[in-house]
Amino acid sequence: MERKQTQLEKYQLQLKDCELIQKMDLKSLESFLSLFHEERWPKSSCIINQENLSYHFYIILSGRIKMYKVDSNIGKELTLFLLTKNNIFDLNSLLDGSRHDVYYECIDNAKVLAAPMEDVKKWLKDNPEHYQNILPCAGKQLLQLENFISNIIFNDVSTRLLQLILKNVNPKSQDLELINDLPNKEIANLIGSTRAMVNRHLQKLKQLGTIKLSRKRMEIKNLKMLIRLLEEKKNHK
Repeated sequence: MERKQTQLEKYQLQLKDCELIQKMDLKSLESFLSLFHEERWPKSSCIINQENLSYHFYIILSGRIKMYKVDSNIGKELTLFLLTKNNIFDLNSLLDGSRHDVYYECIDNAKVLAAPMEDVKKWLKDNPEHYQNILPCAGKQLLQLENFISNIIFNDVSTRLLQLILKNVNPKSQDLELINDLPNKEIANLIGSTRAMVNRHLQKLKQLGTIKLSRKRMEIKNLKMLIRLLEEKKNHK
């Protein structure tokens, strides 16, 4: 019992910024987290079994996991979300119980908390006051998808790339995070473009002195110029 309690306290600390559980009282939080067990997923492993997604609910403890769709005819990928610590999935299956034609792949070695979907649904049924914690998460995902679609339709590749870079700059350290070590193909999947187009625009930004590119890393060199470039593009639309 003491060991289990210590494990729960560890998860509480690790997930203190998770929106789903931030407003739970201690008793509710402990009973909710007791539904979960820890799983480790190696880098590059894929979750393509929709049954697995339908029957389990996940909270990410560490690592990056991309949620993507694939056009089976041409094999083109589009990354809908790049999930990381404190993110949850599959929220849609939890809310409506249906299967969704999406896939997941680990960008890094990842650790997740996993719980049977039916156990989570039963817990929510027994604790209906905590549905209010789920709605903001669902609303946030819906807004992100809305902005994502609008961005692809209304903005060119250069604008979308600038937005992606600036979105992932840490405001305190001004370092690029989350996407700083992704290959151009993965960056292209995040903005609905191609690797060749992304490479071309990254090289232009490098020539302007705004970023530094090495074999497996992108760094910010001139944040103010990046911001100015994006503002100029918006003003000329």
